[in-house]
Amino acid sequence: MHTTGSRPRLVVSSDGFGVVGHAGSRLLADLADVTGLTGVFTDALRRLRPRGTGHDPGRIATDLAVMLADGGETITDLAVLRDQGEVFGPVASTPTAWRLLVGIDDVALARLRSARAAARETAWLQAAETGEGIPAARAGDRQLPGLVLDIDATLVTCHSEKERAAATYKGGFGFHPLLCFLANTGEGLSGRLRPGNAGANTASDHIAVLDDALAQLPQGHRYGTEILIRADSAGSAKAFLAHLRELREQGVNTFFSVGTAVTEDVRRAIRSVPDRLWHPALDQDGSLRPGAEVTELTGLVDLTGYPADTRLIVRRERPHPGAQLSLFDQDEGLRHQVFLTDTPFAGGGSAQYLEVRHRGHATVEDRIRCGKDTGFGRFPSRHFQVNAAWLELSLTAIDLLAWTQLLLLDGNLATAEPRKLRYRLLHVAARLTRGGRRLHMRISATWPWRHELATAFHRLASLPRPAG
Repeated sequence: MHTTGSRPRLVVSSDGFGVVGHAGSRLLADLADVTGLTGVFTDALRRLRPRGTGHDPGRIATDLAVMLADGGETITDLAVLRDQGEVFGPVASTPTAWRLLVGIDDVALARLRSARAAARETAWLQAAETGEGIPAARAGDRQLPGLVLDIDATLVTCHSEKERAAATYKGGFGFHPLLCFLANTGEGLSGRLRPGNAGANTASDHIAVLDDALAQLPQGHRYGTEILIRADSAGSAKAFLAHLRELREQGVNTFFSVGTAVTEDVRRAIRSVPDRLWHPALDQDGSLRPGAEVTELTGLVDLTGYPADTRLIVRRERPHPGAQLSLFDQDEGLRHQVFLTDTPFAGGGSAQYLEVRHRGHATVEDRIRCGKDTGFGRFPSRHFQVNAAWLELSLTAIDLLAWTQLLLLDGNLATAEPRKLRYRLLHVAARLTRGGRRLHMRISATWPWRHELATAFHRLASLPRPAG
């Protein structure tokens, strides 16, 4: 018989000192300084500190972003940083942080966005100097050229009356923000807070969010590389696709891959395609996808009003349990998904490859889920403008996590979701000691990921600093 040993008995008290929690979050705070984010936030919000006294507004904004990246949910969670001053320095009080958010109007918000773009350029230059630069997105076991931007909207429930919160199309109540993420790195490029009753397929909102996202890209990437825009059927508005084509005339090499509705014309075209023209679909690893087939409907459906050279591609497959099927799908016994793209066949744009590339857009759902766990799943104020600023700081927090993985981490941690990063690195406890006129943060010798965290701090110290 084997006996199970009992846990050692503990005597718990609250009088400890020389110990710090969430020690790994100092990595995020230092990265904000090294990429210049804190400095450009200070310049952007300088007018909110008219007398030059008190806490630096840029530092407050950075601390809020670090708190959100660390998993904080409300402004009061700044106490985690503020009460550990030996590690995080002076951190603003909750009322001071509130006053900053209240002071961020549309002008200040635009400056924050420009500041984020400047810090992003520095982070990407650091990635280029210390590694291979921005990684390529993948689909069908192939690298996608250039950058891939995923646009999608989500519903955020409000449990109290907030300015411009409204009933949603799913019967809830809250906001309906529209967001754009960079598939290559997971960065949150842009987002617009919208009322809950905002339309899912509003072309003007998609154009605004895309233009904000493109403004976030360093100029050399914005004009010097191919940019694929992916969206679900909400992005198939003709005005939005026409805007994408107009961007090419401005030197931005954009292509699109957007879902579209299965109309009666599309249904007739699907039924007219002989079985021999349906080809096996691919999985993301390049293998054949069981029970799924792809064909092209270009020429079988009237695409008048869409940009020249637009193609129409459809996938059919056996529905998985619980799938929501239309009456057409039920009649056919298969689930159909259709999308539009302007990627030409020449150069590898086969229907099979383009379909698996478009299906990669589904990863934006994971980005949004993690983003809701990094700030924008809960808005703190009754005032819409404060919540819009909160969304921008949430996107900043997402960027800090993405840059940490891009610049400082390897292996599984370089692709881990925020919850795993927090559990393994950011929320680790450490002991503070002083020696040689320096403050030492000592991570437990038994912590499983101590070497990864120590290596990240060492890499951070060796990153090239921006000039000036």
